[in-house]
Amino acid sequence: MTESKDTFFKPEKLSPQAKAEQTTSVAKGILESEAAARQKKTEKLRALRLAQPVPEAPAKKGKAKKG
Repeated sequence: MTESKDTFFKPEKLSPQAKAEQTTSVAKGILESEAAARQKKTEKLRALRLAQPVPEAPAKKGKAKKG
């Protein structure tokens, strides 16, 4: 018997439930990776902000009242 590409690469018919589960798992993976990237970026920006020197507030000048 001769093997053909159809023997090895024959696509399986997935049930609607299996397709939904596959889609859900892929979507969850994408969301998790985006959340991890967002958390890493937040930590980096927080560290940079905390490393900056704190500027001193200038003394407030009161307005002279005319009267």
